[in-house]
Amino acid sequence: MSNSPDYPALVLRRGEERRLRAGHLWVFSNEVDVARTPLTGFQPGDPVTILEAGGKPVGTGYVNPSTLIAARLVDRAGHALDRSLVVHRLKVALSLRERLFAEPYYRLVFGESDGLPGLTVERFGDVVVAQATTAGMDRLRDEVTEAIVKVLAPSALLWKNDSGARAIEGLADSVEVVHGTLDGPAIAREGGVDFLCDLREGQKTGWFYDQRGNRDRLAPYARGAKVLDVFSYLGGWGLRAAAFGASAVECVDASARAVAGINANIDRNGMRDRVQAHAADAFEFLKAARAERRKWDVVILDPPAFVKRKKDFKEGSLAYRRLNELGMQVLERDGILITCSCSHHMPREALIDGLQAGARHLDRQVQLLEPLSQAADHPVHPAIPETDYLKGVIARVIPA
Repeated sequence: MSNSPDYPALVLRRGEERRLRAGHLWVFSNEVDVARTPLTGFQPGDPVTILEAGGKPVGTGYVNPSTLIAARLVDRAGHALDRSLVVHRLKVALSLRERLFAEPYYRLVFGESDGLPGLTVERFGDVVVAQATTAGMDRLRDEVTEAIVKVLAPSALLWKNDSGARAIEGLADSVEVVHGTLDGPAIAREGGVDFLCDLREGQKTGWFYDQRGNRDRLAPYARGAKVLDVFSYLGGWGLRAAAFGASAVECVDASARAVAGINANIDRNGMRDRVQAHAADAFEFLKAARAERRKWDVVILDPPAFVKRKKDFKEGSLAYRRLNELGMQVLERDGILITCSCSHHMPREALIDGLQAGARHLDRQVQLLEPLSQAADHPVHPAIPETDYLKGVIARVIPA
């Protein structure tokens, strides 16, 4: 890697380096000594050398003067933010994923946890999707592109830069193939099931690899069972349940585009005899099913984030509780409820408290069987709680 670069300094206020020294990578705007290094002197994405108040370097990173997180630390050794550094980080990330997975279907880079703050990279066989959510990473786009091509030699590389986080950073949206060609959908393969993913128009980066490890655990619960998969997206949980031997599966999603995707995946995997898809609002579908006294052996609830910001907690936690109550009301007497939250601001304890409160309200008893969290290709950075966002539980619901 290249030697220490001559980047402008970003000086921290006295004592504000402690969190960074303890492992965190974020510098908040109130931690910068703006008398010595005014934030107004920087452009979004400028590379910087972060210094303690006494002048000792903390490392190199990048800055955004107009956001609450004013800077992100990228390299503690002070290397330049260039292709060489990105190649090194990609190789380190790749060594973990190749240990975990036999085939190249996974998240290769999970931002801060893989030492590349603001970058997500996912592999769909020989197709790669990248997303930059910060101004600093956006500025490194060409270097990242070159590094991905060098390390992975993909047939296509798509930058899917349309995340809501980009607006906060003052970045415009764009979705474009910058290497090779991408004709039609890509494939995510899980547990022998192929999922066609529309990488350009699909949600997030096209697939939710973070739930794969949890879906792998469906086997003992799905065998011979009637399964309901709510907020199904492209049928991830439902089709995996069918592959594990479920007798009948229903997938529900509010998006007509998603339901068309589920149907394509049902046909691709030859599951038309066991799986069907419905375009419907989750809450309305569950209410109607309850009114019709329909029941399933396994109900899977994998909703989008109901608590996007801290101030949404009260309203969002009520939504999780309502959803879980509705799910329990359409379960057979000895049923399995799989419930998840991808809201960082929704603590695991709060999700379980809501589940228990809902069960008591319905005069049911819940047994927690297995805790769920994100798959190992989304490693948690122990100093950054925000990287530990996915939580859930496999629960048995029985009469009290």
